[in-house]
Amino acid sequence: MRLSRNSFRCRTALPGMPGYFCMSIVEAEKNGAGALTRLPYSLRVLAEHLLRHEDGDVVRKEDIEALGEWTLTGSSTKSVGFMPGRVLMQDAAGLPVLADLAALDEELRAKRGTGITLKLPADLIVDHAVEVDASGTRAALSANLQLEFERHGKRYEFLKWAAQRFTNLRIAPPGIGICHQLNLEVLADLVSTNTTDDPELLGFDSVLGTDSHTTMVNGLSIFGWGIGGIDATAALLGEPTVIRIPDVIGVRLYGSLRPGVQASDLALTLTSTLREHDLVQRVVEFCGPALGTLSVPDRATVANMAPEYGATMAYFPPDAQTLAYLRWTGRPQEHLARVENFLRAQGTYRVASDPEPCFTAVIDFDLGSVEPTVAGPSLPQQRRTLSEVPATIEHTGMGEGLTHGAVVLAAITSCTNTSNPEALVTAGLLARNAVARGMHVPRWVKTSFAPGSRVASELLSAAGLQQHLDTLGFHVVGHGCATCMGNSGPLHPGVEAYVKNEKLSVAAVLSGNRNFEGRIHPAVRSAYLASPALVVAYALAGNLAVDLSSAPLGSAPDGSPIQLADIWPDPQEVRAALEGVRLESHFAANRRAWQLGTAEWDALPSAVGDEYPWEARAGYIRRPPFLETTVRRPLLTSDIVGARPLLILGDAVTTDHISPVSRIPADSSAGRWLQEHDVPATKHGTFSARRLNHEVMLRGGFANPRIRNRLLSEVEGGFTRILPHGDVVPIHEATGVYADREVPIIVIAGERYGGGSARDWAAKVTRLLGVRAVIARSFERIHRANLVAFGVLPLETQEDLGSLLTGGETLDMVGLPEALRLGGELELTIRAPDGTDVKRLKLVCRIDTTVEAEWLKSGGMLGRVLDKLLIETTTPQPS
Repeated sequence: MRLSRNSFRCRTALPGMPGYFCMSIVEAEKNGAGALTRLPYSLRVLAEHLLRHEDGDVVRKEDIEALGEWTLTGSSTKSVGFMPGRVLMQDAAGLPVLADLAALDEELRAKRGTGITLKLPADLIVDHAVEVDASGTRAALSANLQLEFERHGKRYEFLKWAAQRFTNLRIAPPGIGICHQLNLEVLADLVSTNTTDDPELLGFDSVLGTDSHTTMVNGLSIFGWGIGGIDATAALLGEPTVIRIPDVIGVRLYGSLRPGVQASDLALTLTSTLREHDLVQRVVEFCGPALGTLSVPDRATVANMAPEYGATMAYFPPDAQTLAYLRWTGRPQEHLARVENFLRAQGTYRVASDPEPCFTAVIDFDLGSVEPTVAGPSLPQQRRTLSEVPATIEHTGMGEGLTHGAVVLAAITSCTNTSNPEALVTAGLLARNAVARGMHVPRWVKTSFAPGSRVASELLSAAGLQQHLDTLGFHVVGHGCATCMGNSGPLHPGVEAYVKNEKLSVAAVLSGNRNFEGRIHPAVRSAYLASPALVVAYALAGNLAVDLSSAPLGSAPDGSPIQLADIWPDPQEVRAALEGVRLESHFAANRRAWQLGTAEWDALPSAVGDEYPWEARAGYIRRPPFLETTVRRPLLTSDIVGARPLLILGDAVTTDHISPVSRIPADSSAGRWLQEHDVPATKHGTFSARRLNHEVMLRGGFANPRIRNRLLSEVEGGFTRILPHGDVVPIHEATGVYADREVPIIVIAGERYGGGSARDWAAKVTRLLGVRAVIARSFERIHRANLVAFGVLPLETQEDLGSLLTGGETLDMVGLPEALRLGGELELTIRAPDGTDVKRLKLVCRIDTTVEAEWLKSGGMLGRVLDKLLIETTTPQPS
């Protein structure tokens, strides 16, 4: 980072901290930067960032002035360059990032003699690989970890090589925890000295993460959000992330949560409420008189769900709760002093008497309106009170044993809730009370507990509550994402076959953040999100047809009925249990040891040298193809004429539909390809694990078994019809036919296309399949950006285009490449089989910055960056 130009003369000594300085927002405002101190707190952080990074190139004086003018209208059309303080990655997305960097490094070494250096600190947490094969026993944790190393050894060998190849890269080995929880507990500083050019200058911590739930750290007042892996690659190479200064929607909290209502109930209720507002590309910032009543873990639970309500961030301003959390998690006293002095000097330490900032708009929300809540059966915004749940299952009516509505998976899992001590202790106390009454979980319910960090599991052990969860089968199965991302493992023996044979509609209940259809387990169409305590309650009930608000969820050994209210713990008891546990030493140990692996990790071999020995065709670690000339050539140099739709899709198509992470079925295109290359079905693994084999991933494109292509009314899954009158074939085969015929292909979809995970493979596979453009009624933020980064054009229309087509038409898009700019438009002509026009309409190019326009013209980000690095006149420093 170059020293700031300091155009607003705002570099000042930090009061109370001799030897430290800051770029003062207050002084900048006095010296003409605009009304920076009236901005929302989130934009004050951006203001400090711009002041610190002002170099006349990436950040200019007029960028800061534009931010200072934001309060005049509560909005801006100005884009600014943002350089995060660090990058956070999980293994599923992070390995492809490192592989792309390794391939780019090879290209540069071959062409100019020197490779690349990571320009930013990067942390990669291995959390997406653990699967719940074993559960219900104390041996489950070690058994699942052993299986993880057997399945993913090659991937982990690559990580160990990358750690020695790239300076600035740190790795948290398997079994340490989930990236977002470690971000809260260990990695996030809030205020840091993150530049070697000016080590005495303090600034706000900021992070971009390759997982959409990176927003969880907004609960600790860290400025950051989720991005695709390709954007992470660009950031690590020193490319600024260009963002439009966002609208900021204030959510004014008032009232108080009722006894027994948990942070997850609040998060799910807010998700349902805020989804009714258009928050895409916008920031949510919480304010109001009740804000100070929410602890940082409660805030983190709410902020974690920001992607589910469509917001870029869900920001909580720093206050006394923030400092209390930093203290509780064992941050050094000197660091706490730096943080507090910096926040107060910048006018960013919120107290209740502070005037409310200027917002684009404000939404009022009464905490007292929240009830115990679940969300399902297939979307996080499908909020249900407990009494409403029975009516949502496909087949009602209670039967004996395993029947319709049965809960076959009950998982306390995910960063969303296992980072919340109150939520975990409530679940533990409820389990204790249930055990004391002689209750048990029905035999068909697979139970598991996957904490987000080791400290989370140590909390329950220290409180004496893990033993009661164990009695009900909620043993610790791993420290990672597990069931939340679909790594739920097999159902109990015989259950899956029985469900299939009897055609039962069964369900999962989990304390996760996503429940898209088919995500949690292939045999489970319905999944419900709930607090950890409600997960335990539904496990005891064994069936969603039980109304937990009024009906008994089980019985005592003497047959007497037991209702949820009979075993729900008193809030005072929850507080007492929390106050009785001291975790400072556990947090301190975690901070020291988060990069230390198990014996299995230490025993893994690692390649040496600057170039990685890529595997052969069916291996896990193949050289990525995205720098090959045929892959990075521009797709949009001329009009698209005579195009055919590869798929016509409806609303809410997720990245999970486009590029699934599930196990690779033996009878799928990917499975058959692996078997043709001598990989038996038992060794297929998951699409998530095979992301560094593009041949497998190509055959997994749009292959989710629950995707519905309107070109095929009778078939679900990854198939399409060769138009106009051809056979029904797998998606991958169809693209080959169209390529041979030189027919351009596009994808047509409805609203909210590309929601869910920040999965850049959803864009990568779209590009590899040869799709030139995606036309949708609206896009989710991250996937739209990923499409652009891989040279695929996102186009928006207000028409329900799919309803206008029968399959016989061709489509012409005229106006390229001139329309590749902000606000660019194309004319779409729909032509009947005889060549006559059916309809003409306008398409808007969803290009948000001038940098994106350049990427599309160049065929994508990687090729653009490679060309830029090759023509640099300065020699990069060696790694």
